[in-house]
Amino acid sequence: MKPWLAIVGIGEDGVDGLAASTRALVDSAEILAGGTRHLSHISCAHPAQRLAWTTPFDRSVAALRETEGRRVVVLASGDPMHYGVGATLARELPEAIAAVIPAPSAFSLAAARLRWPLHEVDCLSLHGRPAETLYLHVSPGARLLILSADADTPARVAGMLTARGYGPSRISVFERMGGAQEARRDALAHQWGDGPVASLNTIAVECVAGPGAARLARIPGLPDDAFEHDGMITKREIRAVTLAALAPQPGQLLWDIGAGSGSVAVEWMRAGGRAIAVEHDRDRAAMAARNALTLGVPQLDVVVESAPAALAGLEAPDAVFVGGGITTAGVFDRCWNALVPGGRLVANAVTIEGESALAALRREHGGDLVRLAVSRLSLVGTRHGWRPSMTVTQWSVDKR
Repeated sequence: MKPWLAIVGIGEDGVDGLAASTRALVDSAEILAGGTRHLSHISCAHPAQRLAWTTPFDRSVAALRETEGRRVVVLASGDPMHYGVGATLARELPEAIAAVIPAPSAFSLAAARLRWPLHEVDCLSLHGRPAETLYLHVSPGARLLILSADADTPARVAGMLTARGYGPSRISVFERMGGAQEARRDALAHQWGDGPVASLNTIAVECVAGPGAARLARIPGLPDDAFEHDGMITKREIRAVTLAALAPQPGQLLWDIGAGSGSVAVEWMRAGGRAIAVEHDRDRAAMAARNALTLGVPQLDVVVESAPAALAGLEAPDAVFVGGGITTAGVFDRCWNALVPGGRLVANAVTIEGESALAALRREHGGDLVRLAVSRLSLVGTRHGWRPSMTVTQWSVDKR
């Protein structure tokens, strides 16, 4: 069967803004699918069957599968492949898609109105995603374009920026861009207020740090006090070396075994990866989840159970960090067997028993074994001296 489904992006001007060839595609459709707002742009006189999206969206995907062989047009907002339904359908129904025809996205329209070079802007969506995703992108001088979830999103974003010390940030909210009712509202984050905003809006933020605002880099090695912890945390310097050894890559999955506060998993995700944090202590697991929210990676998956039992059924990892439990029977074997070919495993130990286990594993599997020692300046009476932390032995190895 040939592909039967076309995905057409439309703006606030509806089908009137489509090119003639695209309009002909819509006019000849036997089935029109999309959100209620998208379908409302189509004249009641159009003879096509209407298929409105339902929740959960899996039901809509199943309904589309049943239309195989008919002329189906999916209507979407702007660019369907940029945080749009096109990306979902390309994953779920790749064999069905005959064409994707984008319209200018909300990002493109907002960037044009602000005269912002789009390649210099962080584009993100809070539609159907935790608002805390914003925190990952907030830094001095950053420019953000944000797809809103609803009319309340601008005020929430303004409040989150202000709470983080970015109250002087400049916010512009664009409503119904590209249509006759287009409007714009501008204010500083700490002066935003709660005035009415249309449900369909896009937020632009030019981040300005106020005095004392947090300045958190994306590169590994956040300050320890950026995390909530009870002392069970891979310390900043060791964490930076550990992440360098793990070598995060966008989209790759990390297992963080004995995650504690989740600091390694969180920083892996801030570098663009995905992570599963395994921690048997419920209080620490809860801390890891809160740290993920606070630091802008709310998608962290926290498993509250002891390894190796916790690892059964998990998606195979591209990398594994064993921060605790390398001497526990079965932990290494389960991790090593699950690790994808070419994946990387890094384990840290601070005890003689842990170091002995790492030395034995190196003899069997190769890899690099290093000792990491960090000393910090501290008071010694009325003077200062170097106070060493516990030495960490680190083993890193690639699975050939």
